[in-house]
Amino acid sequence: MTKRTRTPSTGPAGSPRPTGPSKPSGPSEPSEPSEPSADSASASATKSGGRRAYHHGDLRRAIVTAALDVISAEGPSALSLRDLARRAGVSHAAPAHHFKDRTGLLTAIAAEGYGLLAATLTEAADLKDAGVRYVRFAREHPAHFQVMFTPELLRANDLELTTARALAGERLRDAVSAVPSEGRGTDARLAGVAAWSLAHGFATLLLSHNLDGPVGDQDPEEVFRLLSGLLFQGSS
Repeated sequence: MTKRTRTPSTGPAGSPRPTGPSKPSGPSEPSEPSEPSADSASASATKSGGRRAYHHGDLRRAIVTAALDVISAEGPSALSLRDLARRAGVSHAAPAHHFKDRTGLLTAIAAEGYGLLAATLTEAADLKDAGVRYVRFAREHPAHFQVMFTPELLRANDLELTTARALAGERLRDAVSAVPSEGRGTDARLAGVAAWSLAHGFATLLLSHNLDGPVGDQDPEEVFRLLSGLLFQGSS
């Protein structure tokens, strides 16, 4: 009689299954994993309509991306961690594992936004260009922009948030300080408030479609260049 060789029941995905009947001595995997595996995320996504499955390495990014989509379409009030888990094709506990709660997720989005804003302001050639870049950031990242300036949604003492916000503010102050005093006045701090107010106000009105009439078919960034030139005559 030929002895049947038993193939192990555990191993990497795609390994051969046992060729003969066997009775496992216990469950092969825990019934409630603390964090979904790549295989479980993929299976869940397939069952829910074939959405893209995310593995562990980009799960956090997937949740943030899904949240940005919701905020862009419906606003921050529509955000739900359970809904984001469904969109990402993972267990409902997965978002909480990365962000703890809804406030934590919104705070992470705001911190990311300030980091992106600081990076683009760093590349500005002068104050006018900094303002244009500010408006461009708002247009390209409307969900970030909305969350960043809604403090009641955020965890104010979060280190990542406060650091990124301070860096963005510093980059704007650097651009203002580079303008000769005859072009901005003697109080650089007030000049910074004026520059920020102009850029932020223009971007906010633009995103809320309040400038559809005045701007029309013109390039919003070019319109802003003209406006900033009226305010800071000494800036290039």
